[in-house]
Amino acid sequence: MNQEELYEEIDTSQSLTQKYLGLSLGKFSLLFSIVILLGIYLGVLLYGTSSLEVLFGLQEYETYLSNEIVRLKSENAQLQREYFELKEISAQ
Repeated sequence: MNQEELYEEIDTSQSLTQKYLGLSLGKFSLLFSIVILLGIYLGVLLYGTSSLEVLFGLQEYETYLSNEIVRLKSENAQLQREYFELKEISAQ
């Protein structure tokens, strides 16, 4: 086989995507667009303003606030006890 015969065997009517991926250019473009849009959607879902990261942060903040409520109630009860003891002493 000489070089001319090898060039004749190459089918130039196929696009690069048909040669290497087996897809027409339109199908490849559609598939590529879907993959890009899905990637953007997942990025927004994970890191956007209503993302999982924000949700986890809010859950952690809710736990902190619940613990703070318990601590402040306990401190309030102690201060009220002190107040009433001082009020009782001053009444005598």
